[in-house]
Amino acid sequence: MSDYSERDVQREVTELQAKSATAARLFDIRRIIGGLFVLYGIIVTIAGITASDAEIDKAVGVNINLWTGLGMLALGLFFLAWLWLRPLPPTVPDDTPDGTTPPAE
Repeated sequence: MSDYSERDVQREVTELQAKSATAARLFDIRRIIGGLFVLYGIIVTIAGITASDAEIDKAVGVNINLWTGLGMLALGLFFLAWLWLRPLPPTVPDDTPDGTTPPAE
């Protein structure tokens, strides 16, 4: 005989679904892309702020590091705002004990 009752199995399945939803929110691609763009944007913006006149002259008078860094910051903040404004919807667990989907009405 099995040591698990139907209720224990349902509880474990519910806990695993909750953990899976948490992992999906944690590793949402918008969070990863947004975080990396913000991080690299800060680094490149600092490089642009501290650029010498010789470096700016190499780029035909345009402080390319500053403009690229600000663009990267804007894109990263866009992704993070998108994540905050439109989070992933919560997963809906199955209500049927046998795991089959209920019939459509």
